[in-house]
Amino acid sequence: MNIDDSANTPVMTVAALPLSPGDWELDPLHSAVNFTIRHLGIAKVRGRFTEFRTGLYVGETPDDVRVTADIALASIDTGNSDRDAHTRSAELLDVEKRPTMTFRSTRVSGEGEDWTIAGDLTIGDVTRPVTLAVDFGGVVDSPLDQRKHAGFEATGEIRRSDFGLDFGAGLLGDVVKLHLDMQYVGPQGQDG
Repeated sequence: MNIDDSANTPVMTVAALPLSPGDWELDPLHSAVNFTIRHLGIAKVRGRFTEFRTGLYVGETPDDVRVTADIALASIDTGNSDRDAHTRSAELLDVEKRPTMTFRSTRVSGEGEDWTIAGDLTIGDVTRPVTLAVDFGGVVDSPLDQRKHAGFEATGEIRRSDFGLDFGAGLLGDVVKLHLDMQYVGPQGQDG
């Protein structure tokens, strides 16, 4: 971070970004969208979504970074097919009405290994602000494809009731904890 002496305000520079500018593509084989939710208030149910698309565009400054995600709610997998079918039903998630959960970043900030992504999360017809804490794992040259790979771990939580998903009160907790592991491949022909 540099200081602009004329205004005495911090100014982020390109050096603050650990990734080269451009579109970074998702490596789906090394990425996951996971969650946990309390059951009966005493135990956690863990699950994941197996179908998702994300985008990472890196600009010249953190203000120019854009992160997007589209997650197919019908791809929920908690390790129990009966529970998953019930969760997809009109009684719970109602994936016919709410097929996708989407995220669009509004602000990216941080430096080094610790970053924050603020954005809008939409489930069905409800959109709420969400903030994710991001741990930047670093950038390496992959010996498999000779391209830059970058790793991120993002965590946060949402309240189901904020999105009108207040079914199962007393059975399921209101707070859903999110845990995302993402690996991206850098733009062709650029250093990362």
